Amino acid sequence: MRTLALGRKNWLHLGSAEAGPKVAAIASIIETCRRLDIHLREYLTEVLPKLGGRHINRVAELTPTAWKAAKAKQN
Repeated sequence: MRTLALGRKNWLHLGSAEAGPKVAAIASIIETCRRLDIHLREYLTEVLPKLGGRHINRVAELTPTAWKAAKAKQN
């Protein structure tokens, strides 16, 4: 979380009020991957292409925690 604290002042000027929640969501995913020892590039490479065709009720299956559990089942 230290990187979040370092960037806090820079994020005051994101451009719009809508940008804050988007940055928070991205930072949350990055930190969750870091906490779970998930390689971020591998996670994003696999998950991002699936987002467009996924029904909104099934997006939770692509969270880092669910993704890691699915990977563990495959192995």
